Amino acid sequence: MDYVASLLDLTPIEVYEVATFYSMFNLQPVGKYIFEVCQTGPCMLKGSDNIIEYIKKKLGIGVGETTPDGLFTLKLVECLGACGYAPMMQLGDHYREHLTPEKVDGIIEACRAEAGALN
Repeated sequence: MDYVASLLDLTPIEVYEVATFYSMFNLQPVGKYIFEVCQTGPCMLKGSDNIIEYIKKKLGIGVGETTPDGLFTLKLVECLGACGYAPMMQLGDHYREHLTPEKVDGIIEACRAEAGALN
């Protein structure tokens, strides 16, 4: 980021502000599958806090952490613009909506199967 700042003739803090504001910039290595769970009002009202806790327990990681096998990272993000489908998360290019613990289990299993098929 310091190099980008010097290249663009900006102060380093100007680059850091952008990199830390947008959730699509990762400042550390992440897993193959990034669970970006919405944490704003409508999703919270529909139980995203329970989904976040479930994912943490199921994968044995905290927010911002990656599983030891390098498959999963859990991130909290601001509104993804799908309030009518809460609670929801983004996984790659796709939204996963109306999340329940059972749906989360299915998503994790599908990701593990896909990762196994790719190896």
